[in-house]
Amino acid sequence: MPLGQRAGDKSESRYCGVEVLDFPAGEELPAVLSHSLSSSFDFLLAPLVDPDYRPTPGSVLPVAASDLVLGPAQWSSHIVGKISEWIDLDAEDEQLRLDSEITLKQEIAWASHLSLQACVLPPPKRSSCANYARVVNHILQGLTNLQLWLRIPLEKSEPMDEDHDGAKDNSDMEHTAIYEFTRAVAFLTNARGYPCLSKRHQKLLTGFFNHSVQVIISGRSNHNVSQGGVLSGDENHTEDTAVRHALSPYLDYIAYIYQRMDPLPEQERFEINYRDFLQSPLQPLMDNLEAQTYETFEKDTVKYTQYQRAIAKALVDRVSDDDVSTTKTVLMVVGAGRGPLVRASLQAAEETGRKLKVYAVEKNPNAVITLHSLIKLEGWESLVTIISSDMRCWEAPEKADILVSELLGSFGDNELSPECLDGAQRFLKPDGISIPSSYTSFIEPITASKLHNDIKAHKDIAHFETAYVVKLHRIARLAPTQSVFTFDHPNPSPNASNQRYTKLKFEIPQETGSCLVHGFAGYFDAVLYKDVHLGIEPNTATPNMFSWFPIFFPLRKPIYIPSKTPIEVHFWRCCGATKVWYEWAVTAPSPSPIHNSNGRSYWVGL
Repeated sequence: MPLGQRAGDKSESRYCGVEVLDFPAGEELPAVLSHSLSSSFDFLLAPLVDPDYRPTPGSVLPVAASDLVLGPAQWSSHIVGKISEWIDLDAEDEQLRLDSEITLKQEIAWASHLSLQACVLPPPKRSSCANYARVVNHILQGLTNLQLWLRIPLEKSEPMDEDHDGAKDNSDMEHTAIYEFTRAVAFLTNARGYPCLSKRHQKLLTGFFNHSVQVIISGRSNHNVSQGGVLSGDENHTEDTAVRHALSPYLDYIAYIYQRMDPLPEQERFEINYRDFLQSPLQPLMDNLEAQTYETFEKDTVKYTQYQRAIAKALVDRVSDDDVSTTKTVLMVVGAGRGPLVRASLQAAEETGRKLKVYAVEKNPNAVITLHSLIKLEGWESLVTIISSDMRCWEAPEKADILVSELLGSFGDNELSPECLDGAQRFLKPDGISIPSSYTSFIEPITASKLHNDIKAHKDIAHFETAYVVKLHRIARLAPTQSVFTFDHPNPSPNASNQRYTKLKFEIPQETGSCLVHGFAGYFDAVLYKDVHLGIEPNTATPNMFSWFPIFFPLRKPIYIPSKTPIEVHFWRCCGATKVWYEWAVTAPSPSPIHNSNGRSYWVGL
């Protein structure tokens, strides 16, 4: 039974398993499974083979139980295989090493035969584990549905002196632990005698829950909780299924930690299906957006609230209170879409008591149809003039006081906002206002194994030279963000090139240690007008806004960064007659190729 229901959470972290410590021979496994499931555990981590087995010529694998003792659905849904812990793939003893390889492959083959969803591998026995990596890599290449989970102990060198909610430490409880396959955590005892975790471990656990991690409780109970039906010490009891499992108090506590987590906010619920999903950026000038895309963007009320605030401030600055009755402000929305910025502009005018004349310029003929319907429905015919044209081709009948656009991409300028607004700047009066008035792109190095492997699956260079829009989730941020390119509007030099180049040096914090860089995450921050900003840069991100996900610039080969070693990266924004593209390369601590040279793999069409 899941740990609980958390609004919007569809991850596997809701499920908790229990490890079988003793070898369940023959007919014992069904009874152990039945007892565990009746005690609200979701699955068993169970040995597949007799731990005393060593391969000999002609021997039959002494499995824990025949594949007939459980049904196929039970094997696949409720059993996780535990690979023999004696296996040492890097043993100096050659016979032990060879036996380990043979046994591991036999046990994985048996697990595949049973249709298990996962097996837990024993950790490497020593820091040098090249053969371990080789053998596991060979096995992975032959698997389709079976997952391999690796149990790796993490140790903290300094003492943990955090307050433990009045809990006392039980030094003899080292075997009562939860496992995330990367961490063993000792339970403590609270004032009432129940198991609990320190605040740091609670924080660690909730962080794991947010990344779809499943918990396995392992060990023998050292808490004699006074509770009907809890067995003391015998976690594999099979006679009375009405009696709860000995480790049920630990399960109850894990469930309590899960259930008290805050519900996923609305923004996260919207984004959850996009986590670590690679998307190609829009081609806003070459392609027309579909209705579904418009609808998604229009649901972002936070974005349009910020725009309305910026427009209201610009209107007040543009027209004094003394002139409100005699002055009409000309505002042009370039790239009006289906009209959300038109609505925000008119609401700002109503809010400030300013008179407004709006030109809505849109190149997508399908969106123009919706615009006409909106204007008629709202009764704005006398206020709004719809222009069905590309802003770069239209000749305006008059100059604008305010130019409003939402042409920003995840990297600020990656959807050609500079090129579009430079072209539309001719509509603006010499002292006119552009909203946004400026925007800056940012990058940071990240570890992103999943994204790297997803790109690698395409088996070509072109995908490693493409920038992707992605809701980053299973990543590690390695250094604070740094600014890359900045564009100002109106452009003081409209005829100047929008090509850019920058070199950045990232210092990895000492506590991070060595790491792998798989690429760079990109963000933007825009100043709409004066103190009204909009952006996704992590330190200044606009809360609850979902119109933009970060952009990811991958590296063809991950770069190893030793501890205390800086990263030096170069970024270019290049412009041609028909396209704009980015190039990027790392030069320290080791050089990478220049990615996307001459826009050969990825570009944005003009």
